[in-house]
Amino acid sequence: MTAHAHIDQDLDNAAIWCSARGEKLTDQRREVLSLLLTAPGSMKAYELLAEVQKRKPTAAPPTIYRALDFLVSVGLAHKLESMNAFVACCDFENPHHGVMLICDRCHGVSELHDAGLAARMQQEASKIGFAVAPQDVELHGACAACRAAGEESA
Repeated sequence: MTAHAHIDQDLDNAAIWCSARGEKLTDQRREVLSLLLTAPGSMKAYELLAEVQKRKPTAAPPTIYRALDFLVSVGLAHKLESMNAFVACCDFENPHHGVMLICDRCHGVSELHDAGLAARMQQEASKIGFAVAPQDVELHGACAACRAAGEESA
C-alpha cells in the first residue's frame, strides 16, 4: 500500500470503528496500524517489531503478534499468507475479504474489493456443494511501475 496522506484521520476512524464494536484501539495497536498504513508495501511481524523497538526498546514479539491478530480479526488489516506479512485494509468500514494483488518484484500490495466477484466465486463453489470460508485471495504478478521499469531496461 502507498503511504496515506491522512494518517491521523485514518487512525481516528479506526478507533471509532473499534469503539462502535466494543473494542479498543490501544496505543500499541494504533502504532502497529500506523506502521502498516504508512508502509510502501507489506510488512512482516519482525519488521514491525524492529520499527516499534526504535521508540520502545523493550517491545517484544508477543506484543506485535497480539496487535496484528487483533487488527486482522476486526478487519483493519489483512494477512498475506503467501508472504507471512501484513497490510492495512483499504476499506475497513465495509467488512470484506479482498483480492490482494502482490507484486513479486517490489512486494507492493494493492487491494481490490469486488463484492460481485466474491459472490460469483461462492456461487460457483456452491454448485458443486463446496462452502467457501471467508478469506482473502492473493494474486501474484508485476505491478504497473515494475512492468514499466522492466520495459525501459529492455
